Amino acid sequence: MIKHHPKFELIQSFVNGDLPASLSAGISIHAGMCPVCQQKISLLTDQVATLNFDESPTTVFEGDLATQELSAINVDDMINAITESDNIDVMQAVKTKTVNFRNKSYELPSVLNNMMLGKTAHIGKLARRRVQLDENEIHTNLLHMEPNGSVPQHTHKGFELTLLLEGSFHDEEGEYVKGDFIMLDGQHLHNPISSSGCLCYTVANDSMHFTQGINKLLNPIGSFIY
Repeated sequence: MIKHHPKFELIQSFVNGDLPASLSAGISIHAGMCPVCQQKISLLTDQVATLNFDESPTTVFEGDLATQELSAINVDDMINAITESDNIDVMQAVKTKTVNFRNKSYELPSVLNNMMLGKTAHIGKLARRRVQLDENEIHTNLLHMEPNGSVPQHTHKGFELTLLLEGSFHDEEGEYVKGDFIMLDGQHLHNPISSSGCLCYTVANDSMHFTQGINKLLNPIGSFIY
């Protein structure tokens, strides 16, 4: 059962079209798995549409160029042009996009169908493929953890979104399952561990900061590994 959702302010920004593509995609994916957030988005979208339609329309006076162009349209000709062909456009089935990690195949959400993926990079039981969105300091990845894999204890210099696409993991705060939307920042310290393996969609705008043992040696190059 999904327990972690985007905050209302984030959903509001999503509906208003104010989010970068990476975060917008994350909310779309989550909403596809979460009826609760899907309903919130639907209600907010209706509210925005109502507000826009309630605004007073711009008055168009007779003789205005737009009015002249509209009156010049022959409706009969337009209908004849639309109906003159008997050809029927057949809808093509949406192709399912998959990704492979260690010979295991995962079906990706349709939101990611048209997004290019980089090559797979492996570090121990972790693997990632960069989602090529070209958002400067914002990096988006598909992160895979093999069974009993983990990310060393760390905090964040910026924000980090982790959205579970398959499997589960746990940290100091509890267990996370498919569909959970986890937004963290520099106030959070955690050590994600997956007992059975998982695939996550992640977005971050700065490097991790490792806090334990030999992993601290990675901090000087932290900005290159998130």
